[in-house]
Amino acid sequence: MERLWAPWRIEYITSPKDNNECVLCAAPAGTNDEETLLVYRGSRNFILMNRFPYSPGHLLVAPYLHTADLADLSGETGVEHLELVRLCVDLLSDATRADGFNIGLNLGRVAGAGLDKHLHTHVVPRWQGDSNFMPVLADTRVMSESLSSMYSKLRNALERTGGLSRNPQVSG
Repeated sequence: MERLWAPWRIEYITSPKDNNECVLCAAPAGTNDEETLLVYRGSRNFILMNRFPYSPGHLLVAPYLHTADLADLSGETGVEHLELVRLCVDLLSDATRADGFNIGLNLGRVAGAGLDKHLHTHVVPRWQGDSNFMPVLADTRVMSESLSSMYSKLRNALERTGGLSRNPQVSG
């Protein structure tokens, strides 16, 4: 029997699932962006790495406002949200050389939202041939890069692409 070691998954498996704390509210409230995997702070939205990604570099764009309702986003918040989705594509293109992207919202638990109380947009990089037999046969995804390594690549891409100059609130 072959074994695929993924020790970082134990954090997710053993974490309480009924926790009332919203991880999308907690991340920008912290002061250590690298620890929380917060990549970019805009004035109304932020970019966060997904701690349990579908593929390396899976990013989330979320408003600071805790809401599940798309209608709650003001014009400025909605515009910045989309601008940060575009920034994610720029960063991931630079950092990972992705061949394409899946971008989307899951509104409501029945639509697949794991975090259904706080609106967020997924930006998932994809590569030609990145899907293999593991998810189908073993219900397992193979992550080829650590979260900390990808975080460093994204922050470096942010500097190279000039993304840091877009907003002075960015912290490291």
